[in-house]
Amino acid sequence: MTTHSVLVQWEHSGQVDAASKKVSFVHQWTFDGGITVDASPSPLVMPLVAKEDAIDPEEAFIAAIASCHMMTFLTVAEKQRFVVESYRDNATGTLGENAEGRTAITDVVLRPTIRFSGDNTPSSAMIDKMHKLAHKHCFIANSVSTNIVIEAQS
Repeated sequence: MTTHSVLVQWEHSGQVDAASKKVSFVHQWTFDGGITVDASPSPLVMPLVAKEDAIDPEEAFIAAIASCHMMTFLTVAEKQRFVVESYRDNATGTLGENAEGRTAITDVVLRPTIRFSGDNTPSSAMIDKMHKLAHKHCFIANSVSTNIVIEAQS
């Protein structure tokens, strides 16, 4: 078992947007490796207090799912002795209403495009099997109730 930490911090800037009368919700995430990034509500959800070039929690959630799936897939491929040259995923998530009637990221669609190299390349059926194994063993996917669909691209 491991423990992971992120420092999330926000301070009142003392400034209020004249038009909206709102205080900025821009804040910082500092990860245990020392990297700090600006975070903000999604401009699609809270445009008056968001920062366009900051990471929002919805994007981070989708990225965490896609990243975990990718790393697990790469591990599965390596164990099968396949050489992955590149992996690119144009993942999307849908903010909607869950079964309890609460707002949630209800669906995430992963669209990985994977390029293999070498003499040993997997068949389409084997790639599908590797995606299923990756999904089954992805820590993040196992931690959420969000519906996750994998639409592998050729």
